[in-house]
Order: sequence, then C-alpha cells, then structure tokens
Amino acid sequence: MYKIKVNTNHTFEVTKESMETLDAVETSNNQYHILQNNTPIKAEILSSDFNQKLYSIKVNNNTYEVDIYDALDQQIEALGFEIGASKQVNYIKAPMPGLILEIDVIEGQEVKENDALLILEAMKMENVLKSPRDGVIKSIEVKQGQTVDKNMLLIEFE
Repeated sequence: MYKIKVNTNHTFEVTKESMETLDAVETSNNQYHILQNNTPIKAEILSSDFNQKLYSIKVNNNTYEVDIYDALDQQIEALGFEIGASKQVNYIKAPMPGLILEIDVIEGQEVKENDALLILEAMKMENVLKSPRDGVIKSIEVKQGQTVDKNMLLIEFE
C-alpha cells in the first residue's frame, strides 16, 4: 500500500494490485498514454527525485507535485517521527540499477541539503540524486559512465 500526496493537500492510497491493472503505455521517453474508464489521459514525468520520493507530473496539461510514501515511510510517520528525520544519512546508495551520467561533487566538498550530487539514468529517465542533508563529501565510490546495481554505495558523507 502506497500513500500518495498530490500538491501537498490531496492524499490517496494505492495498492500494488491497482497499479498492476493500470492501463498505461509509454509512448515516448517519460510520456505515457493512460486509459481510465474509457477516457484517454496523457501523462508526462517532468522531474523525479528518488531521494525525496518527489515527482513532478503533467497530466492533460496540468502539472502536479506528487510525494510517494511507502510502507516504511508510513510506519515512521505513524510513530510520530517526521519523514525528514532521516537527516543522519551518511551515504547515498543507488535506488535502482542504472548508469551514472554525471557527478556534480568532489571529495571534500561541502554540500547543502538538496544540492545535486549526481545524475543516475534508470529506465530511460535522468534522476537527480540530491543531498539528504548538509555535510561534507567523504568519498565518491563511482565514476561517470559506470553502470551501478540497486543499493550500490555511490557517495559517503563525513
């Protein structure tokens, strides 16, 4: 079960089963044709941030900011902790398999929360991985052009 928040004020619950029955076809890179109740819908993913689980999606020429909360996020929230309480993250791992297109930081560099660290191409999408907190880059474990597996260590903080 996923909890989806749209434009920070509308919340929906979506099950994995309902996602599997979605009639969606990718028409081109990041663009989709969806059929719901015999009504065609045009959707496009404008941007995605896997660290923050935040997406900008254009549906029939309207743009929506979408936050996705998985089961762990919902448990953390239910316990009274903020989702952002994970600011003590000391490393960045690949959220999915992909290709490192660009690395925007160097070892020893000071970064602020939400600074772009690198770009990971996965499933035909360029995903900007951003810093989850202020800190200093201790090490960069990948190189530009390198293929990475899910959960592979990419960047470590001091």
